[in-house]
Formats: sequence, C-alpha cells, structure tokens
Amino acid sequence: MSENLVTRYQFLQDELKMHDQAYYDQASPLISDSEYDQLYRELLAIELAHPDWVQPDSVSQRVSGQVNQVFSPVEHGVAMLSLNNALHEDEVLAFDKRCKETLDIDLVEYACELKFDGLAISILYEKGQLTRAATRGDGAVGENVTDNIRTIHAIPKQLLGSKIPDRVEVRGEVFMRRFDFEELNKKQLLVQGKLFANPRNAAAGSLRQLDPAITAQRQLSFYAYGIGEFIPASWRPMSHDQLLDQLAQLGLPISADRCIAVGPTKVLEYFHSVAQRRKDLPFDIDGVVYKVNAYELQERLGYISRAPRFAIAHKFPPEQATTIVLSIEVQVGRTGAITPVARLVPVVVGGVTVTNATLHNEDEIVRKDIRVGDTVIVRRAGDVIPEILSHIIALRPINTAVFEMPTNCPICHSPIDRQVGEAIARCTGGLFCDAQRKQAIMHFAHRRAMNIDGLGEKIIEKLVDAKLVSTPVDLYRLTNSFSALVGLLYLNPSNSQKKDSIQDKKLIQNLLDAIEGSKKPQLGRFIFALGIRHVGETTAKDLARHFRSIHGVMDASENDLLQVRDIGPVVATSIVNYLAQAHQRELILQLLAAGVEPQVEEMSISTEAFFLGKTVVLTGTLPNLSRDDAKARLEALGAKVTGSVSAKTHYVIAGEEPGSKLEKAVELGVPILDEAALLKLLGS
Repeated sequence: MSENLVTRYQFLQDELKMHDQAYYDQASPLISDSEYDQLYRELLAIELAHPDWVQPDSVSQRVSGQVNQVFSPVEHGVAMLSLNNALHEDEVLAFDKRCKETLDIDLVEYACELKFDGLAISILYEKGQLTRAATRGDGAVGENVTDNIRTIHAIPKQLLGSKIPDRVEVRGEVFMRRFDFEELNKKQLLVQGKLFANPRNAAAGSLRQLDPAITAQRQLSFYAYGIGEFIPASWRPMSHDQLLDQLAQLGLPISADRCIAVGPTKVLEYFHSVAQRRKDLPFDIDGVVYKVNAYELQERLGYISRAPRFAIAHKFPPEQATTIVLSIEVQVGRTGAITPVARLVPVVVGGVTVTNATLHNEDEIVRKDIRVGDTVIVRRAGDVIPEILSHIIALRPINTAVFEMPTNCPICHSPIDRQVGEAIARCTGGLFCDAQRKQAIMHFAHRRAMNIDGLGEKIIEKLVDAKLVSTPVDLYRLTNSFSALVGLLYLNPSNSQKKDSIQDKKLIQNLLDAIEGSKKPQLGRFIFALGIRHVGETTAKDLARHFRSIHGVMDASENDLLQVRDIGPVVATSIVNYLAQAHQRELILQLLAAGVEPQVEEMSISTEAFFLGKTVVLTGTLPNLSRDDAKARLEALGAKVTGSVSAKTHYVIAGEEPGSKLEKAVELGVPILDEAALLKLLGS
C-alpha cells in the first residue's frame, strides 16, 4: 500500500467536502464544476482500486450538502439523490451499455430533459394543498423553506384538475432567469449590497433568506422534474414522460424542452441540439439528463449509494481558449487564504473577455507547471471563474522560471503559513492585514465570541472604511467618536436632512452600550474571539479551563499546550505561532488596557460527575432548553459536545425531529437520552 496514495485519498476526501460546503451550503463555489468533477473522478478511481478503503462518510457514499441549523430540519420520506455525471460521449455509451446488459434488452427508451443550474427542492402537497417545502440538504434531511417557496409565483399553492393524489412530494429546481439575475445585481449595486456571482448562487441565496419578504422580491422560477413519495400507489403512471404530463395537468410548471429518445444515437442527437441553442435559453443549464423512461425498468436497475443506476447527467464541456501568462501574483482573501492568480493577455472565452485566471494553490501550480511566459489553455467551466487547464510545452520560451510562493503576505508582510496536509497557504497577519481586517472584526464581535449585539457586517464595513476602527481595540474607543458616528451608521434616507435625529442617536448609544457590556466576557469566549487558527469554541473553553487566565495561555509553551484536553501538535503549533507575533500579543494587551476583563468561569466538576470526559451529541429541538443552553450546561460538567455521531460518542440527546443523527446512534448502539433524562442528570 502506497503511503502517498493514502495521503492523496484523504486529501481528496477533505478537499471535496470543503468544496461541497462552499457550493451547496454557502452558495459560493471555490472552484469550477469541471475541476470538482476531476477531483471526484480521481477519488472514485482510488476507491475502485481499493474498495476496502471506502467508509460510509466518504464523499462517494453520500449526497453533497448539509442542513443549515437556522432552518428547521425536514426528513425526506424518499432520499433526494445526486446523479452520476458523464463528461464524454463514450461515458454515455458505457451507461447505455450497462443498462442494456442489466435489463437484457437491445434498445432502451430514455426520457431526455435539461439539467437546470439551480437549487433542488422538494414540495409536499396533501389533498392538493402545498403544506411543506424543503431543500435537498444532505439527501436524507433538508431545510424547511416553506414560507419562502410560497412567495414564488410559478409554484401553485393548490393543485388543479380531477386526478389530484392524496399526497405527493413534487421535486424540481428553483432557479433564476438571466434577465432577473442581471436586474437583481443592478438593485444590489444601488443599495451597496452583495453582488451575486451567477444566477445559481443568486437563486440559492434568495431561497435561504430568513425573511420571506426578501425572497418575494427576488424573481425566482421553478420547473418540476419528478416526484418522491406519493399516495395512492396507483396514481403514478407507467413512465417518467407520462408523469411529467400528469404533473403539468396538476398546474405545475414543466419544461417543454424534453424528448423521448430510443437508443444512444438519438440521445446524443438531443444533447447536440440543446448545446447549439444553449446560449439562447433564458436560463442557465450545465447539461442534459437521461433517464430510463419506464418505471418498471428503473426499479430493475436500482440504485448505488448516492445515485440511481437508471439516470445520468451529460454535462457540457467547458469552453476553452489559448493565451499567454503575463505574470503570476498572489491575492489575499478575507480569511487570509493566499490564492495565486495568473494575469493574462486578454482573450475571449465563452463570450467573456478573460484577463485573469485562478491557479487555486501552490500544489496546483506545481502540478500544472505554470510559468510566466507560458502559452496556456484557459477555460470557463459553467461558472464565472476562469481557470488554466494546462500549458503548451512546445511554445514555452527559453529560461522560464518556476514560480515560487512568497513567504510573506504582499499586503501586510506577515509570514505566510501552510499547515502540513493542507492545500491552502494563509497570511498570519489577521487583524493587521487589510485584506482580513473586516472579517476578523466580525469574528471578534460574533455572538459566540464577544457577543456585541448590533455590530453587524454592514456597520463594521462602514467603521473600517471611515478609518474609525482598525482593530477590536478601536471599538472600545468609539465613545470618543459619538459625533462622527451620527449619520455614518443609521441615517435614514427619508430623514437625510436631519443627521442628528433622536432615533439615530439612540441606536448609536445602544451600540456603544453593547460594546461596553462586552468588556467582561468569559475567558473562553475571549480566546475564541481572537481568531487563532484551529481554535474553535470548544478548544477555547478547554484552554480557559486549563490555564485560568489569558496570561497563562500567552506564557504557555507548546509542551504546556499539549497537556490540554484534545489539543494535538497542529493546534498547539498554531497557538504558539500566533502568540509568537509581537503585534498579536500587543493586541491582547491593548484590549486588557482598554478595560476588557476576561472572566474565569467558576466550575466545580466532581470527578464522579456523570458527563465528565464523555462525548455527547445534541440533535433535534428540545422542549425547554435551547441548543446553546444544553451545550453550555453539558460542558460545565466536563462533557465534550460534538456535531456528529461516531463509535466514540457516549450519549446522544434527542429532541423533536432529530434526523439522521438519531438513526446513526441507533445503528451504532449509542445510548439515547431525552430532555427529561438530561435535566435529571444535569441536576445531579
């Protein structure tokens, strides 16, 4: 067994999970679809050669996406699976061959339809009435977005016709038309709001708004393309094509751009037909979908872990062009991530003039061996981020230099650090790096950190842009800038002639009171607020319990840190490196001088405490305790509260609608407690 292959396999797992979260949960993809597909295919190739490596939590064994805890969870009666992809025609032919051999027939009839680039949605109708809607989530559990779905005019609240089933879960895609996307970004520009990268991200962001009124203002569209559970069983017709006709009769919007194709030749004809008119469509698509039409044949073909065997998505190839690399620079992201970027001789790719292309990370540059002066192939793969596919070695100039990643940040000159096993290098400057300052202050003020109520992203941006705040210490000096704050933060446009209105002054005073009220945080919160890499809430609390003062943490050696519960070499090194920087230590001392007094939580954890040293998972909604309250009380008794169930979990505390965590606990034989049992044990 090759150690390098094992390392590569784990890297692929971590990388794909990170990109799944960015794409599905944050609507902010970090790489192109085609690059993701390449990474995923490499993972599958390794698993094919080493099937004993495959674990239940592998990317290949689950549907991408997670449930945002802000929305209540919805368990899907029938799992919402992904589709396997075909990037080349020979893969479509191989898919057809597998279907024919399994079914033992000469020709297969396929239902062909567009692959919409939006957000998959499940909509439940009972007695014809829309009663619930949910995102796909992780395939088993999604997010309840019923109120937002009700604002989309294309989705009927009441089904039509005489053949309405008692219960049917309609599945489809929420998306945004290109015209509506452009209009939305124009409005965002006027109000200095967030600009969306593409229609897919805009649709996802709009649907997951906490305020349905905001969703209602966004022009979202919808097409149905299938069903999940349904009652009675006799309601469903014999084929997928007939089902779409039946859904249309119920008043659901169905795309007219679909066909029935018998055999692979006809299937590919449809693909090429769609590709030719793709640019003329009013919305984005990234391919077409082929489904075995007859349900009886679908059932015979069955499923694999995360996808049906009877369907496949044939994705369009990315558009490409060649150009020359003028220079390679590095950009610093809001979280300190260092991203190499190639400056290019302008070239038109897919109708867009491209002058820059991401090189993602140092490993990617080394793997592709991209150098200044190279003639390179540039592509846009379904999104707005151009990338370099490869260089043309025959056109490389003589004496080109291999790119070397800088060791210091180009913005603040702090050291650049790359942890072992990670692909991304990061600036260690934190607050002292202009590229990271706003994000770092937002983290400092977060409710789980210093908990400064009312200090949100927009206010922080205004304060930093106005040079009133450069570090968190400046927040505690704002009392002396009251007059400068009037009109800067809360000015109502309809009251623009009266910048010192009583309402504005009251809001500013509330903010200043919240800042003043944050001066006595728990020590764990204060440590977490500093934004030390790899130090999350739990680790910060462990540090607070162990050292009992911020000075104790600052004076700790790496060996001292390794004595803290659950802190290993990576975290210990990260803390030491952070505190080795003079400006980071100076920041802590300035905060203390400004009146911040971290409080040590007095705990009397008995060595006989029931939860001492136990790993506990919370799932579902508890009748009386909030998730944060339960977590805090468990941790006060020495428990470690984690977010996932494993064989190492000692107890699962389950409330209403617990979801997949409860199922995993039952599967692993982990003891399950309800709130009543928890409160009894907490009381003891």
